[in-house]
Amino acid sequence: MTEYTISDYLLDVIKALGADEILGVPGDYNLQFLDHITHRDDMKWVGNANELNASYMADGYAREKGFATFVTTFGVGELSAINGLAGSVAEHVPVLEIVGAPTNDVQNAGKLVHHTFGDSNFDRFIQAHEALGIKTTVLDAKHAIDQIDETLAYIHTTKQPAYLVLPSDLVNALVNPALQGGIANRIAAKQEQNVDQSVAAISAALADSKSPVIVVGHEVDRFSLGQAVKDFSLKNNIPVVDLGLGKGAVDESFANFVGTYNGTISDEEINQFVSGADTVLVLGAKLTDSVTGGFTQEFDDSQVINLFAAAGSIYGQSLPADYDFVATLQQLASTDLNLKLANVQAPAGDITALKATDKALTQAFYDRALQEFITADKTLVAEQGTSFFGLASQNLASGAKFFGQPLWGSIGYAFPATIGAQLANPSRRAVLSTGEGSLQLTIQDFGLALKERLTPVLFIIENTGYTVERVIHGMDEPYNDVPKYRYNKIAEAFGGQADQYDFIEVSTEQELMDAMQKADQESDKMVIIQANMAMKDAPAQLIETGIRFEAQNH
Repeated sequence: MTEYTISDYLLDVIKALGADEILGVPGDYNLQFLDHITHRDDMKWVGNANELNASYMADGYAREKGFATFVTTFGVGELSAINGLAGSVAEHVPVLEIVGAPTNDVQNAGKLVHHTFGDSNFDRFIQAHEALGIKTTVLDAKHAIDQIDETLAYIHTTKQPAYLVLPSDLVNALVNPALQGGIANRIAAKQEQNVDQSVAAISAALADSKSPVIVVGHEVDRFSLGQAVKDFSLKNNIPVVDLGLGKGAVDESFANFVGTYNGTISDEEINQFVSGADTVLVLGAKLTDSVTGGFTQEFDDSQVINLFAAAGSIYGQSLPADYDFVATLQQLASTDLNLKLANVQAPAGDITALKATDKALTQAFYDRALQEFITADKTLVAEQGTSFFGLASQNLASGAKFFGQPLWGSIGYAFPATIGAQLANPSRRAVLSTGEGSLQLTIQDFGLALKERLTPVLFIIENTGYTVERVIHGMDEPYNDVPKYRYNKIAEAFGGQADQYDFIEVSTEQELMDAMQKADQESDKMVIIQANMAMKDAPAQLIETGIRFEAQNH
């Protein structure tokens, strides 16, 4: 009979939660654990170029699939990854980091081993993660199974990241193989709760509302509550907007969806639904500067029913003790408030057909073209900057997905996140829109994408540097310049074979449309499209946001 170890059990739980691939970087404190991954036939090790990319890639994988795991080594590896894991905390993404650590004997003896400060303190990296609000667990031999169960159940029920330290002497510690049989029950989601009091309180607060509006945020997506929000809206004729942080959490093609809200920067037709509301139902949202036009949302606590994962309140007063975010929204989905509101009249938007010419490519045309290109079977990942601010305001087709990172805003995130999304679901085409400056931070994992024969479409906006920074400050300053890469050589340089990829450079509207058509035809290849645009060409919402960010810094 094959021996069954702590490592095997940990991987069985990870597999049960839906991660078929484990990301990360090998290091001597995790190598024996990696053996347990590579020796399985139901799970795959996918090695990254560096730990930061692994953490970004895991974030994209988890947004696509619902959960992801990556592995680093102690000290040097985990600190390289901590920026990406912090982004998963900020934006509520369920990711597990496993850190291979020195043996308990080494730690207890205080030995001066590598990947430490040479001061016998093995706790400082755990403390660093704790300081960021990340759930931390250090496995010990006596309680390891319970610790694994508790940590993975936490991720599963809260959709928040966690950090698990695996000392290398526990990797092959034997446990009872019968444990395999009870994993589903031990990690199961909490039972449906009775939230009658909370729903009654919300219903009473809405009873006299004449012009309510629903504002949807990212937690609606993390807990898969988009359909519940849609059902509640339709049953009660309440208009719905989403935020850039939460873009696509609800079907943007349904009748009551009126657009993506960004404070007073929003199109006026969208803004009126919020500014004219007497009750604002904020669902799973963080009202951050970059998705509220620099805090210009036109409502205050006296108008807000705020429901999110950690708590709920009505006009600033906490909801009853039975409040539970998921159960409350699920029950609201079938609640008829009898408001007798008129049908929602959503803005028509720009209904003119997009006609390509031989004119130079502009950001405005590019954004409209991407909107048409992102069909139901695609996931769009937009890098913070020109891509995010230009594309977040475009309505998505039904079934399409949109990933961005407007709160954490770590440039370079979007490329590995795209690779993670494509790895998580090969049946959906992942589409990246990034500036060349951001891409240069994480370009190393082109090699991984080609090695795994992944087939995303990668739009690289070549506009001579950090446009998002230029519009905030220093339009012509050299610190916003970046080196000019030869993107036509990138795939080849990272090991790509001629039949694996296509590179297309576009400078006009028609060239972009032709490239998109070709990308759809070449679904079995990675398609890299270099989109050349003018240095100072930026989306209107980004320009306005930049003005407000600059003002905040004075």
